[in-house]
Amino acid sequence: MAHIIVVGNEKGGAGKSTVSMHIATALARMGHKVGCIDLDLRQKTMGRYIHNRHTYMAKEGLQLPTPGYSELPEVEQAAVPDGENIYDHRLSMAVAGLEPDSDFILIDCPGSHTRLSQVAHSLADTLVTPLNDSFVDFDLLAHVDTDGEQITGPSVYSEMVWNARQLRAKAGLSPIDWIVVRNRTGAQQMVNKEKMQRVIQKLADRIGFRTAPGFNERVIFRELFPRGLTLLDLRDIGVKGLNISNVAARNELRALVGALNLPGVTVDF
Repeated sequence: MAHIIVVGNEKGGAGKSTVSMHIATALARMGHKVGCIDLDLRQKTMGRYIHNRHTYMAKEGLQLPTPGYSELPEVEQAAVPDGENIYDHRLSMAVAGLEPDSDFILIDCPGSHTRLSQVAHSLADTLVTPLNDSFVDFDLLAHVDTDGEQITGPSVYSEMVWNARQLRAKAGLSPIDWIVVRNRTGAQQMVNKEKMQRVIQKLADRIGFRTAPGFNERVIFRELFPRGLTLLDLRDIGVKGLNISNVAARNELRALVGALNLPGVTVDF
């Protein structure tokens, strides 16, 4: 069976689609068969990213390693079995359609709480949660005291992951490997970063997730999207000398993919 990677966070602006595309493309470059599903049915940022990639390749006459992509199939309500939610049925059909030809299926969730996102989390073998390095975003995981040092209780997203874990346990499935990725970090606000590090580690010990490094805030990511490119494509499109920022970003991607500890994956880029 394909290993399912879910990239989820109920808050927008954390870089989920950038993380999703870079993980999926990195796996494809390493020879793995990857299928992707975008559950943000309105914005479809991940779907647009892959569409832009195909358009750019056709225009430039290039062949770049590219993950597959599947839309949720349209289903008539009459075709849905009694007692089953139509969105559950559509997601199950999309996963079943990708699974025979995929080593990994990556599901990019919307930045809001939806039925589809909730179900996707229960399917996750690996859950990746990008988190901006701020207490505004951390509040999605847990509430803290006024000093930002002590955790006063879990928040809505953590409770959803807990429920997904319970569903998997009842179904006899393996536990979710949950990784919180500190994303879009910067060089400033060192006191805030140190506080974030301490409180994230406290929460990791308390509710059971791992942490991994993400991407620093870089202009390059905004420049890559219109062409559907990732950091690993730069040399293939004729960029001969990577600047220091691009090399550092590539190293961040290598560290992130390595930290996921995905089955059968040896990072070799």
